Amino acid sequence: MREVTVGEYLDFVSRNRRIIVGGQEVDLSPIEVRRLEPSADELTDVSTTIWSFPKRGSWATHRGDYRGNWPPQMARALILGYTEPGEIVLDPMAGSGTTCIEAVLLGRKCIAVDINYNAVMLTHHRLYYLVNALRKQGALPGLDAGGEGTGVQGYRVFHGDARRLDEIRDNTVDLVATHPPYFNIIGYGGNVDGDLSNARTLEEYLEWLREVAGEIYRVLKPGRYCGILIGDTRVHGHYVPITHYALEVFLDAGFILKEEVIKIQHKMKTTREVWNRLRKRNFLLIYHEKLFVFRKPGVGEDTGKLRYSMKLPVVKLMV
Repeated sequence: MREVTVGEYLDFVSRNRRIIVGGQEVDLSPIEVRRLEPSADELTDVSTTIWSFPKRGSWATHRGDYRGNWPPQMARALILGYTEPGEIVLDPMAGSGTTCIEAVLLGRKCIAVDINYNAVMLTHHRLYYLVNALRKQGALPGLDAGGEGTGVQGYRVFHGDARRLDEIRDNTVDLVATHPPYFNIIGYGGNVDGDLSNARTLEEYLEWLREVAGEIYRVLKPGRYCGILIGDTRVHGHYVPITHYALEVFLDAGFILKEEVIKIQHKMKTTREVWNRLRKRNFLLIYHEKLFVFRKPGVGEDTGKLRYSMKLPVVKLMV
């Protein structure tokens, strides 16, 4: 886990105007920020366990050119719901930086980590132009961005593995909000060892996810929350309940399940690309994902009354 400064980003972008992430070319040209807040039609109801965002958010430096990124509305809802201004938000699989963009906009500190160096550069790129826009408006006159010097007040970006967050101390993060790569969908990391999207089997994917869950548990403050968006897939036409397995992984790590939200998926480009190649299919297309919100137990907390929201011992049914 190595901190990547704004200076390193500026050197990189001076030599590279385009990068490849997940097999897709992404532009690193300067970003013109036209508005800093979401419009009314970009925000929908998040007070129930069904969330739907038909319109992809495009405020600030959010862009839809990174396949598989999660809606900024979702990151915003988690940050507003589970943190206060000035607290620390961590995204250990930052992708294009969606979580950190929202954290900065909402006055939180953010730590972004990604195993893919190009994704790290993309995160820096979008945060760099966001901070420039905020400074022009006088919104963040004292923001220290990207790890230049000490006493960072805004955000820090790291190139590293979510399974080994060795630069983050125990019990120091107020919220983890992340959207890990899915198994068997889009490969983001090239040949990077440990990138979840490169797992060869579901067993390997879940073992890596188990290590991630353990690190999240370690760095999260007692009593605080982790929100993770994940989805299911199909293999040989049969449903693979990855969300079920992921839930078990996080419960095994010691978390308490606070919420389970169904997120409706829109503009399913990847799914259509894959399955429209088949003239006939005898299964349903998967048009939803699941957001799990977990809580780390507080110090000395009596969790007995919450045992049904935690890992239960195997119960044998009477026959």
